[in-house]
Amino acid sequence: MNPIMRDVQSPIETERLLLRMPEPGDGATINASIHESLNELKPWLGFVQQPPTVEETEINARQVQTKFLSRENLRYLVFLKEDRTFVGSTGFHNIDWDVPKFELGYWMDTRYSGNGYMREAVAALTDYALHGLGGARVEIRCESENYKSRSLAESIGFSLEGILRNEDRSVDGERLTDTCIYAKIRT
Repeated sequence: MNPIMRDVQSPIETERLLLRMPEPGDGATINASIHESLNELKPWLGFVQQPPTVEETEINARQVQTKFLSRENLRYLVFLKEDRTFVGSTGFHNIDWDVPKFELGYWMDTRYSGNGYMREAVAALTDYALHGLGGARVEIRCESENYKSRSLAESIGFSLEGILRNEDRSVDGERLTDTCIYAKIRT
C-alpha cells in the first residue's frame, strides 16, 4: 500500500496531553521553546547548534506538516491538554512502511521537564505505532551518554538491543560517540 493512503491519527490525546501534527503558525511557539532549552538540547541535537530564527522554525514546521501528510515523517507537537501550552516535540522518522517499523525521537522544553510529560507522550506514540499503525518495531536511538533519553526509553519498557561503538560523531563534530539502540516490538 502506498503510505500516503494510510490513515494516521492526529490529534492523539492522553490523560494530560494533546499531540498533533505541526501547522502553519506554530513556528514562533516552537522557536521560543527551543531558545528556552538551548543548554539542555545543544549536546544532543544538530538543529540547535546554530539557534534557528523564528522564520527558520516556521519553515521547518510547514515542511514537517507536508512530510506528515505524505507519511514520510510523523512529527507530533506536544501540548498540555488543560491550557494548550506547548511542552515539546516527538514523532516518527526513518519510517519503513514495508516492515513496518518506526524510529522515535523527542525533545522537551526544559521549563516543563521532570513532570513525566515526554514519557507519557512517547508511551502513547509507541502504543499507537504498534497497535494503531500495525508496527512490528519501534526504535529509540540515542547517544550512550544521553542518560535522560536512555532513562525515558527504559522507563516505558524499551529493551537495549545493543550499543554501536564509535558509530557517529557528536553534534559538534568534536568526538566519536556510541549509539544505543532501544526497541519495543509487537508481540
